Amino acid sequence: MKAVVLAAGKGTRIRPLSETVPKPMLPVADRPLSAHAVDAAIDAGADEIVLVVGYEAEAVREHFGATYRDVPVSYAVQTEQNGTADAVNAARKAGLLEGPFAVLNGDNLYEPAAIERLFERTPAVCAVAVDDPRNYGVLSTDDGTVSGIVEKPDEPPTNLANAGAYAFPAKAREWLEVPASERGEHEITDVLSRVIEEFAVTPVTVDRWMDVGRPWELLEANEWKIGDLEGRIDGDVSDAAHLEGNVVVEDGATVKPGVVIEGPVLIRSGATVGPNAYVRGATLIGEDASVGNAVEIKNSVVSAGAAVNHLSYVGDSVLGRAVNFGAGTTVANLRHDDDDVTFTVKGERVSTGRRKFGVVAGDGVKTGINSSLTPGLRLDAGATTRPGETVDRDR
Repeated sequence: MKAVVLAAGKGTRIRPLSETVPKPMLPVADRPLSAHAVDAAIDAGADEIVLVVGYEAEAVREHFGATYRDVPVSYAVQTEQNGTADAVNAARKAGLLEGPFAVLNGDNLYEPAAIERLFERTPAVCAVAVDDPRNYGVLSTDDGTVSGIVEKPDEPPTNLANAGAYAFPAKAREWLEVPASERGEHEITDVLSRVIEEFAVTPVTVDRWMDVGRPWELLEANEWKIGDLEGRIDGDVSDAAHLEGNVVVEDGATVKPGVVIEGPVLIRSGATVGPNAYVRGATLIGEDASVGNAVEIKNSVVSAGAAVNHLSYVGDSVLGRAVNFGAGTTVANLRHDDDDVTFTVKGERVSTGRRKFGVVAGDGVKTGINSSLTPGLRLDAGATTRPGETVDRDR
């Protein structure tokens, strides 16, 4: 089975994190987001991976190369982001589709066992049962097969939401050039509708699935995947440090004296923690990141090369690459009224659905000493704060 993984989007909803890094390459536990979909496909038996790239394509190419886990990798370029069917059609135009093929979204997390069942039952589509399916594409079924799909219906026919993973017959290559939808995109769900008309399509129910589109969902994705890791210590950990729960310290990482780590926590190669730091919750300390003296990091993503070096607190936050928090920087992650924290997505404040959510700092953000950052704050790449400043507006 050839697996087409869609990784071309600009990720506008997840900014500022995607201002300088393509969304498929944002960190989720020990690998980029899109690598989870690629790994799931390979674990399911894919014998070739086709990555559809576009925005910041070179970063994707550099990571996966010509082979990944001994499986050949090819690339198709979607020059303009005109929808999921258009992305798959780019692979067809490049001569990379032949025989049955699977399509996975590179910004989705799937259960590997579900993708294996998807491949086995081609043609098939993954579905997840949700409490309120009105915000999803919803599958209708009849005698164990999919009889239709409708987008965001007011009266859903079932509670089965489309989970964005498909296994198509070879014939589907001929149906990829679909008309633009109401939102101006060429949708892979229209291709699915045609396949449903011509073939018996099996719904493959998944217990857990996630579409990672906004910054707090990247945090949730890390909570999931870091929580699944088994503890191991390959790096240099001081005898005067205390580690409990599932903690991974990769080879080349250093944990200094006085550090307390309560897993699940992943400390990647080249990272340094301590002395006297406290790291807890589902936390990722990225490659070559630095967490220094008397710093507390709770339930956060600290990306590669970021530094939180002295007397600071970071909770329920996502820090981009090469962020530098000055001494005494404090992140507030809880509103006084206990309402859900809001965040700015494409110019509008929207609820994160989380009572606790701190700051999202794009690559290269620098804070002055003793900065105070309020809940739901967005700091675009390269933004700075002044010493002693309380920042309660995005910048």
